[in-house]
Amino acid sequence: MAERFTGSFTQQEPIPEEAIAAAVEVMRHGRLHRYNVAGGEAGEAALLERDFAALTGARYCLAVASGGYAMGCALRALGVGPGDAVLTNAFTLAPVPGAIASLGARPVFVGVTEDLTIDLADLEAKLGEARVLLLSHMRGHVCDMDRLMALCDAAGVAVIEDCAHTMGARWRGVPSGRHGAIGCYSCQTYKHVNAGEGGLIVTDDADLAARMVLLSGSYMLYERHLAGPPAEAYADLRYEVPNVSGRMDNLRAAILRPQLALLEDRRQRWSERYAALEEGLRDVPGLTLVPRPAEEEFVGSSFQFLLLGWRADRIADVVGRCAARGVELKWFGPEEPSGFTSRYGAWRYAPSEPMPRTDRVLAGLLDLRVPLTFSVEDCALIARIVRQEVASF
Repeated sequence: MAERFTGSFTQQEPIPEEAIAAAVEVMRHGRLHRYNVAGGEAGEAALLERDFAALTGARYCLAVASGGYAMGCALRALGVGPGDAVLTNAFTLAPVPGAIASLGARPVFVGVTEDLTIDLADLEAKLGEARVLLLSHMRGHVCDMDRLMALCDAAGVAVIEDCAHTMGARWRGVPSGRHGAIGCYSCQTYKHVNAGEGGLIVTDDADLAARMVLLSGSYMLYERHLAGPPAEAYADLRYEVPNVSGRMDNLRAAILRPQLALLEDRRQRWSERYAALEEGLRDVPGLTLVPRPAEEEFVGSSFQFLLLGWRADRIADVVGRCAARGVELKWFGPEEPSGFTSRYGAWRYAPSEPMPRTDRVLAGLLDLRVPLTFSVEDCALIARIVRQEVASF
Protein backbone atom coordinates (compact mmCIF):
# COMPACT_ATOMS: atom_id res chain seq x y z
CA MET A 1 0.00 0.00 0.00
CA ALA A 2 1.30 3.48 -0.90
CA GLU A 3 2.47 5.61 2.02
CA ARG A 4 0.24 8.51 3.04
CA PHE A 5 0.99 11.62 5.08
CA THR A 6 -1.63 12.48 7.71
CA GLY A 7 -0.26 15.71 9.20
CA SER A 8 -1.70 19.21 8.80
CA PHE A 9 0.09 21.80 6.67
CA THR A 10 -1.67 24.61 8.56
CA GLN A 11 -1.17 23.49 12.18
CA GLN A 12 1.34 25.63 14.03
CA GLU A 13 3.07 24.97 17.33
CA PRO A 14 1.30 26.14 20.50
CA ILE A 15 2.02 29.63 21.75
CA PRO A 16 4.81 29.33 24.38
CA GLU A 17 3.66 29.25 28.00
CA GLU A 18 5.64 32.40 28.81
CA ALA A 19 3.79 34.25 26.04
CA ILE A 20 0.42 32.92 27.24
CA ALA A 21 1.17 34.15 30.76
CA ALA A 22 2.19 37.58 29.46
CA ALA A 23 -0.99 37.82 27.38
CA VAL A 24 -3.16 36.81 30.34
CA GLU A 25 -1.51 39.51 32.45
CA VAL A 26 -2.38 42.14 29.83
CA MET A 27 -5.96 40.90 29.74
CA ARG A 28 -6.14 41.03 33.53
CA HIS A 29 -5.13 44.68 33.72
CA GLY A 30 -7.13 45.54 30.59
CA ARG A 31 -4.71 48.10 29.14
CA LEU A 32 -4.63 46.63 25.64
CA HIS A 33 -4.19 49.89 23.70
CA ARG A 34 -0.50 50.57 23.30
CA TYR A 35 -0.71 54.09 24.76
CA ASN A 36 -2.99 53.10 27.67
CA VAL A 37 -0.24 52.49 30.22
CA ALA A 38 0.00 53.05 33.96
CA GLY A 39 2.45 55.51 35.47
CA GLY A 40 6.01 54.26 35.01
CA GLU A 41 4.84 51.39 32.78
CA ALA A 42 6.37 51.00 29.32
CA GLY A 43 3.73 48.74 27.77
CA GLU A 44 4.27 45.52 25.84
CA ALA A 45 4.24 47.18 22.40
CA ALA A 46 7.01 49.59 23.36
CA LEU A 47 9.01 46.77 24.94
CA LEU A 48 8.60 44.62 21.82
CA GLU A 49 9.94 47.48 19.69
CA ARG A 50 12.93 47.85 21.98
CA ASP A 51 13.62 44.10 21.92
CA PHE A 52 13.30 43.73 18.15
CA ALA A 53 15.51 46.77 17.50
CA ALA A 54 18.19 45.15 19.68
CA LEU A 55 17.75 41.79 17.93
CA THR A 56 18.22 43.25 14.45
CA GLY A 57 20.74 45.93 15.37
CA ALA A 58 18.40 48.70 14.17
CA ARG A 59 18.24 52.13 15.75
CA TYR A 60 14.46 52.36 15.52
CA CYS A 61 11.56 49.91 15.46
CA LEU A 62 7.79 50.30 15.16
CA ALA A 63 5.16 47.61 15.88
CA VAL A 64 2.09 47.76 13.63
CA ALA A 65 -1.10 45.88 12.82
CA SER A 66 0.17 43.69 9.96
CA GLY A 67 3.00 43.08 7.54
CA GLY A 68 0.90 44.62 4.78
CA TYR A 69 0.38 47.78 6.83
CA ALA A 70 4.13 47.86 7.49
CA MET A 71 4.87 47.99 3.76
CA GLY A 72 2.23 50.65 3.09
CA CYS A 73 3.55 52.74 5.97
CA ALA A 74 7.13 52.44 4.69
CA LEU A 75 6.06 53.50 1.19
CA ARG A 76 4.19 56.52 2.57
CA ALA A 77 7.19 57.50 4.69
CA LEU A 78 9.33 57.55 1.54
CA GLY A 79 6.81 59.87 -0.12
CA VAL A 80 5.26 57.36 -2.55
CA GLY A 81 1.90 58.61 -3.76
CA PRO A 82 -0.67 58.37 -6.53
CA GLY A 83 0.80 57.70 -9.95
CA ASP A 84 4.29 56.90 -8.70
CA ALA A 85 6.04 53.81 -10.05
CA VAL A 86 7.44 51.35 -7.51
CA LEU A 87 9.67 48.44 -8.52
CA THR A 88 8.82 45.07 -6.98
CA ASN A 89 9.18 41.34 -7.58
CA ALA A 90 6.98 39.53 -10.06
CA PHE A 91 7.32 36.48 -7.78
CA THR A 92 5.67 37.50 -4.53
CA LEU A 93 2.30 37.38 -2.80
CA ALA A 94 -0.64 39.73 -3.25
CA PRO A 95 -0.05 41.98 -0.18
CA VAL A 96 3.15 43.33 -1.78
CA PRO A 97 1.66 44.84 -4.97
CA GLY A 98 -1.44 45.51 -2.86
CA ALA A 99 0.53 47.81 -0.57
CA ILE A 100 1.71 49.76 -3.62
CA ALA A 101 -1.70 49.91 -5.28
CA SER A 102 -3.38 51.00 -2.03
CA LEU A 103 -1.51 54.31 -2.33
CA GLY A 104 -2.60 54.79 -5.94
CA ALA A 105 0.96 53.97 -6.99
CA ARG A 106 1.89 51.63 -9.83
CA PRO A 107 3.86 48.38 -9.39
CA VAL A 108 6.58 47.80 -11.98
CA PHE A 109 7.34 44.09 -11.85
CA VAL A 110 10.89 42.73 -11.98
CA GLY A 111 11.56 39.16 -13.10
CA VAL A 112 12.56 36.11 -11.09
CA THR A 113 15.44 33.70 -11.73
CA GLU A 114 15.44 29.92 -11.36
CA ASP A 115 17.04 30.55 -7.95
CA LEU A 116 13.70 32.21 -7.00
CA THR A 117 15.37 35.54 -6.35
CA ILE A 118 14.85 38.86 -8.09
CA ASP A 119 16.50 39.03 -11.52
CA LEU A 120 19.25 41.59 -10.97
CA ALA A 121 19.82 42.09 -14.70
CA ASP A 122 16.13 42.92 -15.17
CA LEU A 123 16.25 45.15 -12.10
CA GLU A 124 19.24 47.05 -13.46
CA ALA A 125 17.40 47.61 -16.74
CA LYS A 126 14.36 49.03 -14.90
CA LEU A 127 16.03 51.13 -12.21
CA GLY A 128 15.42 54.32 -14.15
CA GLU A 129 11.65 53.81 -13.98
CA ALA A 130 11.19 54.39 -10.23
CA ARG A 131 12.82 55.80 -7.13
CA VAL A 132 11.74 53.03 -4.73
CA LEU A 133 12.16 49.24 -4.79
CA LEU A 134 9.87 47.16 -2.57
CA LEU A 135 12.01 44.02 -2.49
CA SER A 136 10.22 40.82 -1.50
CA HIS A 137 12.43 38.07 -0.07
CA MET A 138 9.76 35.72 -1.33
CA ARG A 139 9.55 32.32 0.37
CA GLY A 140 12.79 33.11 2.22
CA HIS A 141 15.09 33.32 -0.81
CA VAL A 142 17.61 36.16 -0.44
CA CYS A 143 19.40 37.50 -3.51
CA ASP A 144 22.96 38.88 -3.59
CA MET A 145 22.18 41.86 -1.35
CA ASP A 146 25.60 43.43 -1.83
CA ARG A 147 25.12 43.61 -5.58
CA LEU A 148 21.50 44.71 -5.29
CA MET A 149 22.32 47.56 -2.91
CA ALA A 150 25.23 48.69 -5.10
CA LEU A 151 22.88 48.88 -8.10
CA CYS A 152 20.15 50.72 -6.18
CA ASP A 153 22.51 53.11 -4.41
CA ALA A 154 24.14 54.06 -7.71
CA ALA A 155 20.72 54.74 -9.23
CA GLY A 156 19.40 56.65 -6.20
CA VAL A 157 16.66 54.05 -5.60
CA ALA A 158 15.56 53.55 -1.98
CA VAL A 159 15.04 49.94 -0.91
CA ILE A 160 12.27 48.65 1.34
CA GLU A 161 12.79 45.00 2.29
CA ASP A 162 9.73 42.79 2.70
CA CYS A 163 11.04 40.26 5.23
CA ALA A 164 7.79 38.40 5.85
CA HIS A 165 9.60 35.12 5.08
CA THR A 166 13.09 36.05 6.32
CA MET A 167 12.80 37.12 9.95
CA GLY A 168 15.86 35.48 11.50
CA ALA A 169 17.70 35.09 8.17
CA ARG A 170 21.01 36.76 7.26
CA TRP A 171 23.05 37.61 4.19
CA ARG A 172 26.79 37.48 4.93
CA GLY A 173 25.95 37.87 8.61
CA VAL A 174 23.72 40.93 8.18
CA PRO A 175 20.14 40.35 9.39
CA SER A 176 17.49 40.41 6.70
CA GLY A 177 15.86 43.83 6.65
CA ARG A 178 19.04 45.70 7.50
CA HIS A 179 20.41 46.38 4.01
CA GLY A 180 17.77 48.80 2.74
CA ALA A 181 16.36 52.03 4.12
CA ILE A 182 13.48 50.19 5.82
CA GLY A 183 12.82 46.57 6.75
CA CYS A 184 9.26 45.23 7.14
CA TYR A 185 8.29 41.98 8.88
CA SER A 186 5.10 39.99 9.39
CA CYS A 187 3.91 38.30 12.58
CA GLN A 188 1.00 36.50 10.93
CA THR A 189 0.31 32.89 11.97
CA TYR A 190 2.30 31.28 9.14
CA LYS A 191 5.42 33.40 9.75
CA HIS A 192 8.37 32.92 12.10
CA VAL A 193 6.72 34.47 15.16
CA ASN A 194 2.98 34.07 15.61
CA ALA A 195 0.52 36.68 16.85
CA GLY A 196 -2.20 35.81 14.35
CA GLU A 197 -1.53 39.18 12.70
CA GLY A 198 1.01 41.92 13.27
CA GLY A 199 4.00 43.65 11.74
CA LEU A 200 7.33 45.21 12.65
CA ILE A 201 9.31 47.93 10.89
CA VAL A 202 12.98 48.82 11.39
CA THR A 203 15.14 51.67 10.13
CA ASP A 204 18.22 53.67 11.10
CA ASP A 205 16.79 56.90 9.68
CA ALA A 206 15.29 59.21 12.35
CA ASP A 207 13.15 61.14 9.86
CA LEU A 208 11.65 57.97 8.36
CA ALA A 209 11.09 56.51 11.82
CA ALA A 210 9.28 59.64 13.00
CA ARG A 211 7.10 59.69 9.90
CA MET A 212 6.12 56.06 10.40
CA VAL A 213 5.34 56.49 14.10
CA LEU A 214 3.08 59.43 13.27
CA LEU A 215 1.48 57.60 10.35
CA SER A 216 0.70 54.61 12.58
CA GLY A 217 -1.45 56.83 14.83
CA SER A 218 0.66 58.04 17.75
CA TYR A 219 -1.75 60.82 18.80
CA MET A 220 1.36 62.83 19.71
CA LEU A 221 2.29 60.21 22.32
CA TYR A 222 5.48 59.37 20.43
CA GLU A 223 7.61 59.82 23.54
CA ARG A 224 6.24 56.47 24.74
CA HIS A 225 8.17 54.64 22.00
CA LEU A 226 11.28 53.16 23.59
CA ALA A 227 12.77 52.43 20.15
CA GLY A 228 11.66 55.66 18.50
CA PRO A 229 13.72 58.66 17.43
CA PRO A 230 14.32 61.68 19.69
CA ALA A 231 11.58 64.29 20.19
CA GLU A 232 13.23 66.78 17.83
CA ALA A 233 12.63 64.41 14.91
CA TYR A 234 8.89 65.06 15.27
CA ALA A 235 9.10 68.84 15.69
CA ASP A 236 7.76 69.82 12.26
CA LEU A 237 6.49 66.46 11.02
CA ARG A 238 3.77 66.21 13.66
CA TYR A 239 1.85 68.99 11.90
CA GLU A 240 2.24 67.47 8.43
CA VAL A 241 2.00 63.68 8.64
CA PRO A 242 -1.53 62.22 8.64
CA ASN A 243 -2.78 59.59 11.07
CA VAL A 244 -3.30 56.35 9.12
CA SER A 245 -3.96 54.22 12.19
CA GLY A 246 -2.32 50.81 12.21
CA ARG A 247 -0.90 50.33 15.69
CA MET A 248 -0.13 47.00 17.30
CA ASP A 249 -1.86 46.43 20.63
CA ASN A 250 -0.26 45.31 23.87
CA LEU A 251 -1.93 41.89 23.76
CA ARG A 252 -0.30 40.84 20.51
CA ALA A 253 3.00 42.37 21.59
CA ALA A 254 2.89 40.33 24.80
CA ILE A 255 2.39 37.15 22.75
CA LEU A 256 5.33 38.04 20.49
CA ARG A 257 8.03 39.18 22.91
CA PRO A 258 8.95 35.75 24.31
CA GLN A 259 8.99 34.30 20.81
CA LEU A 260 11.87 36.53 19.74
CA ALA A 261 14.22 34.52 21.94
CA LEU A 262 13.15 31.36 20.09
CA LEU A 263 13.96 32.60 16.59
CA GLU A 264 17.42 31.03 16.29
CA ASP A 265 16.23 27.71 17.71
CA ARG A 266 13.34 27.73 15.23
CA ARG A 267 15.72 28.52 12.38
CA GLN A 268 17.85 25.51 13.29
CA ARG A 269 14.82 23.22 13.54
CA TRP A 270 13.50 24.45 10.19
CA SER A 271 16.94 23.81 8.70
CA GLU A 272 16.76 20.16 9.77
CA ARG A 273 13.34 19.72 8.15
CA TYR A 274 14.38 21.57 5.01
CA ALA A 275 17.46 19.36 4.70
CA ALA A 276 15.32 16.21 4.95
CA LEU A 277 13.10 17.44 2.12
CA GLU A 278 16.08 18.47 0.01
CA GLU A 279 17.87 15.16 0.49
CA GLY A 280 14.73 13.18 -0.26
CA LEU A 281 14.18 15.02 -3.54
CA ARG A 282 17.77 15.05 -4.76
CA ASP A 283 18.42 13.61 -8.24
CA VAL A 284 14.78 13.08 -9.19
CA PRO A 285 14.61 13.15 -13.02
CA GLY A 286 12.78 16.26 -14.21
CA LEU A 287 12.77 17.91 -10.77
CA THR A 288 15.00 20.93 -10.11
CA LEU A 289 15.99 21.86 -6.57
CA VAL A 290 16.62 25.51 -5.72
CA PRO A 291 20.28 26.18 -4.78
CA ARG A 292 21.00 28.07 -1.55
CA PRO A 293 24.17 30.20 -1.64
CA ALA A 294 26.73 29.88 1.12
CA GLU A 295 26.34 33.59 1.98
CA GLU A 296 22.70 33.05 2.93
CA GLU A 297 21.61 31.88 6.39
CA PHE A 298 18.00 31.10 5.51
CA VAL A 299 14.91 30.06 7.44
CA GLY A 300 13.45 26.96 5.79
CA SER A 301 9.82 27.50 6.81
CA SER A 302 8.71 26.57 3.30
CA PHE A 303 10.18 24.46 0.51
CA GLN A 304 10.11 24.94 -3.26
CA PHE A 305 11.09 22.90 -6.29
CA LEU A 306 10.68 23.29 -10.05
CA LEU A 307 9.24 21.10 -12.77
CA LEU A 308 10.66 23.22 -15.58
CA GLY A 309 9.23 22.68 -19.04
CA TRP A 310 6.51 20.31 -17.86
CA ARG A 311 3.05 20.51 -19.43
CA ALA A 312 0.45 22.12 -17.20
CA ASP A 313 -1.75 19.01 -17.16
CA ARG A 314 1.15 16.85 -15.95
CA ILE A 315 1.96 19.28 -13.12
CA ALA A 316 -1.72 19.43 -12.15
CA ASP A 317 -1.69 15.61 -12.06
CA VAL A 318 1.33 15.61 -9.71
CA VAL A 319 -0.43 18.12 -7.44
CA GLY A 320 -3.59 16.01 -7.41
CA ARG A 321 -1.80 12.72 -6.77
CA CYS A 322 0.23 14.22 -3.93
CA ALA A 323 -2.95 15.71 -2.42
CA ALA A 324 -4.58 12.28 -2.52
CA ARG A 325 -1.68 11.04 -0.39
CA GLY A 326 -1.94 13.94 2.09
CA VAL A 327 0.74 16.27 0.69
CA GLU A 328 -0.48 19.80 -0.09
CA LEU A 329 1.53 21.41 -2.89
CA LYS A 330 0.88 25.00 -3.97
CA TRP A 331 1.42 25.60 -7.68
CA PHE A 332 2.23 29.05 -9.08
CA GLY A 333 1.41 28.06 -12.65
CA PRO A 334 -2.37 28.54 -12.99
CA GLU A 335 -3.69 31.89 -14.18
CA GLU A 336 -6.48 31.92 -11.59
CA PRO A 337 -5.48 32.75 -7.99
CA SER A 338 -6.12 30.03 -5.43
CA GLY A 339 -5.94 30.52 -1.67
CA PHE A 340 -2.71 32.31 -0.77
CA THR A 341 -1.17 31.55 -4.17
CA SER A 342 -1.37 33.95 -7.09
CA ARG A 343 0.92 35.37 -9.75
CA TYR A 344 1.55 38.80 -11.20
CA GLY A 345 -0.80 38.38 -14.17
CA ALA A 346 -3.77 37.83 -11.84
CA TRP A 347 -3.43 41.23 -10.15
CA ARG A 348 -5.51 43.26 -12.59
CA TYR A 349 -5.21 46.36 -10.41
CA ALA A 350 -1.50 46.25 -11.31
CA PRO A 351 -1.21 45.94 -15.11
CA SER A 352 1.96 44.26 -16.30
CA GLU A 353 3.85 43.27 -19.40
CA PRO A 354 4.48 39.54 -20.04
CA MET A 355 7.87 38.27 -18.86
CA PRO A 356 8.56 34.97 -20.66
CA ARG A 357 11.54 33.89 -18.54
CA THR A 358 9.65 34.62 -15.32
CA ASP A 359 6.55 32.89 -16.68
CA ARG A 360 8.63 29.77 -17.38
CA VAL A 361 9.80 29.68 -13.76
CA LEU A 362 6.37 30.30 -12.26
CA ALA A 363 4.74 27.75 -14.58
CA GLY A 364 6.85 25.01 -13.03
CA LEU A 365 7.07 26.25 -9.44
CA LEU A 366 5.71 24.10 -6.62
CA ASP A 367 5.72 25.10 -2.99
CA LEU A 368 4.84 23.60 0.39
CA ARG A 369 4.69 24.86 3.95
CA VAL A 370 6.94 23.29 6.58
CA PRO A 371 5.33 23.92 9.98
CA LEU A 372 7.42 23.00 13.01
CA THR A 373 4.70 20.57 14.03
CA PHE A 374 6.26 18.31 11.35
CA SER A 375 9.09 16.05 12.47
CA VAL A 376 12.21 15.39 10.39
CA GLU A 377 10.73 11.95 9.70
CA ASP A 378 7.51 13.58 8.48
CA CYS A 379 9.54 15.63 6.00
CA ALA A 380 11.35 12.54 4.78
CA LEU A 381 7.96 10.89 4.19
CA ILE A 382 6.65 13.93 2.32
CA ALA A 383 9.76 13.86 0.12
CA ARG A 384 9.26 10.16 -0.64
CA ILE A 385 5.66 10.77 -1.71
CA VAL A 386 6.59 13.71 -3.96
CA ARG A 387 9.52 11.77 -5.37
CA GLN A 388 7.36 8.79 -6.26
CA GLU A 389 4.65 10.90 -7.91
CA VAL A 390 7.10 13.01 -9.94
CA ALA A 391 9.10 9.95 -10.98
CA SER A 392 5.95 8.14 -12.11
CA PHE A 393 5.91 10.21 -15.33
